[in-house]
Amino acid sequence: MSHLKYTAKSHHLQWSLHQLSQICHHFYQNYCPDSFKHRRNVGLAKISDVSLLVLLLLQAELGITSQRHFYKICRLFPCGRLLERSRFNRRSRQLVWLVQLVRKAMNDRINPDDIAIIDSFPLPLCQPVRNQRASIFKGKADIGYNASKHLWFYGFKVHMLVTLSGYILNYVVTAASVHDIRAVRDLISGCQQSVILADLGYLSHELKANLAQEGYVLWTPLRQNMVGARRHNHWKLMAMRRTIETRFSELARLFDIEHTLARGLTGLQLRLEQIVLAYNLSYFKFN
Repeated sequence: MSHLKYTAKSHHLQWSLHQLSQICHHFYQNYCPDSFKHRRNVGLAKISDVSLLVLLLLQAELGITSQRHFYKICRLFPCGRLLERSRFNRRSRQLVWLVQLVRKAMNDRINPDDIAIIDSFPLPLCQPVRNQRASIFKGKADIGYNASKHLWFYGFKVHMLVTLSGYILNYVVTAASVHDIRAVRDLISGCQQSVILADLGYLSHELKANLAQEGYVLWTPLRQNMVGARRHNHWKLMAMRRTIETRFSELARLFDIEHTLARGLTGLQLRLEQIVLAYNLSYFKFN
């Protein structure tokens, strides 16, 4: 006899809401500027910035893509009943810069690796059948090709810089048609890792030479018909580079990062910042 089974969504972070609140309070006190913490009439706010930051990270933890659906869940919490939906959305978007500031400040606290990995994944905004008539983010998004799935998509492309251990150092969002090479400059800005692993999409002698002048060693596999490809494409380096694909799979499985319901650039940035910060929390220990 078969029985219905409920499988809870497993996650690499098993913190309680109380622990998440302590972490967000630590972030707010250490990274938030005093001019913002002591701004005019901040004490009259119905919900504190810390509580709002907790809710934003909780949304990423639960993998909820709809802001409307998440607001209904927030109504179950005491702090969530204090704000109207429009006010909740506005204040959430006002904290984008704070979430980004916290994420960048955390980069200085990790143990620096010698190796970083770069790659990109698609962020489609509609089904492929609607590519030609989609109008969302018109002038910002366009049509690009997803080589791994062999299909054209309309939307954006997310480029990421990840350490060998899996920590996300930086990300850049471009239109879907932008080549991966064009995002490398912005992606590795301020990167402390000297060796950068990439796939065939970044194969460029000019790019490799330019990065060498800045102190970076760019490694990409060679095509099979190129001279010295068998010796250059060492299996250990190939295996290390493929670890970023595992990180992309985790982001898609745990946070559903490849799907977004955002209809504005600020909302899209907020969603990505939420996910990246929540994902990076697993690499820290808090007392």
